[in-house]
Amino acid sequence: MQVALAFLFMSSQPLSTRQRLIQAALELFSAHGVSTTTTRQIAEKAEVNEVTLFRHFGNKHGLLLAVLEESAAFKDLGESLVRRATPPGNVYQALKDYASDSLHALERVPEFVRSVVGEADQFPAENRRALGRGVTEANRYVAQYLATVIRQGDLNTYLPAEKLASLLNGMILGYAVIEFTSEFHELWEDRDDFLENLVELFLHGAMSPPTEFTTGSLLGGVITTEVADLPAGIVHAILQQAKKLGVLDYALAYVLFGAGLSVSEIVSLQRSQQIYDEQGHFLQITTPGSVRQVPVNQWILGKRYGSYTNNPLIKWLKSRKDTHSAMFLNEIGAPISELEIQVRWLGWTEGLLTPQGEPPAIAQANQTWCVEMLMRGISLENLSILTACDRSQLQPYAKRAREKAALEQAIRLDQKPG
Repeated sequence: MQVALAFLFMSSQPLSTRQRLIQAALELFSAHGVSTTTTRQIAEKAEVNEVTLFRHFGNKHGLLLAVLEESAAFKDLGESLVRRATPPGNVYQALKDYASDSLHALERVPEFVRSVVGEADQFPAENRRALGRGVTEANRYVAQYLATVIRQGDLNTYLPAEKLASLLNGMILGYAVIEFTSEFHELWEDRDDFLENLVELFLHGAMSPPTEFTTGSLLGGVITTEVADLPAGIVHAILQQAKKLGVLDYALAYVLFGAGLSVSEIVSLQRSQQIYDEQGHFLQITTPGSVRQVPVNQWILGKRYGSYTNNPLIKWLKSRKDTHSAMFLNEIGAPISELEIQVRWLGWTEGLLTPQGEPPAIAQANQTWCVEMLMRGISLENLSILTACDRSQLQPYAKRAREKAALEQAIRLDQKPG
């Protein structure tokens, strides 16, 4: 799969002034980074004056937005991958080629990547949205390819195609950032070592559930044998950081910890699927073959977050001025994706570490909710009804709840006089 980083201008027709400016900006951004490049340099390279640049784009960030929106490199990569699915080819080689070509594309513009990573927080919101749309577009094509080969029976997986695509692209981008910014790391022997391990992980890990995990519990599509719920302090810190980022972030974090839903369940929610009054707040979860209701708890690990009729989720929905049926929309008014929620989670958990010294994982929100419900007295049978899991699948959560109860009792005994 040979895909060059040719964003535009493959035609032999003369370039318009606008195209020349975008091409000049891309070349300079790629060579020197966004912040270092000046509008005068761009104008000189395009052989126009700065006034013409300002007339077309307003400022440098307007020009950057055009570069981001009109590039087609990753769309081309994704389309090339999709074409490999019909007829089905070598999945191992297709995934390795896609990852390799993606890294080569990024490698051709290292200064641009460094600028985007290091300076994205300084970009206007519309530029950040354009970046998000570009990542989402690439993800859509990869998910389409994976869904095709899964449907054809070439892969066995317990994760949905969109989630697998998110993981694959996230790892590729993460590696690119590390390679371009940390020259002397010793995480992998070389790039080929990374690529081989990446594809092996997908084909024999994420895409083939190991037989020894079959007795684990299954919640939100994720098989779990070890439960790692989060301490109350970390949960409250995550909710506070989400609150600072806006009403949407706060509502998403609230549903993760207050209702224990998986990311895939959250993105499928419709506005019509909530019920609330003075007695309670519920969400109706519809999955193939089942419909169930889940409470949205106003109390989370001993701290109250509003009431049944006035909490972060209800405030988010009341802030909406649109008529879209989806419960959660992103900044451009489209239904939020799993990838977007996972990216937001990174913002909420920035700087936080679990007792194991690891950054909190989004799956731990679900685990924390299940353990908390058991600690507050719900029976295993009733938790089974709320989660649509059988009792055997919930055993790891029951074991963790018993461990926490034993620790709490031991602490109380130590606080009593002898």
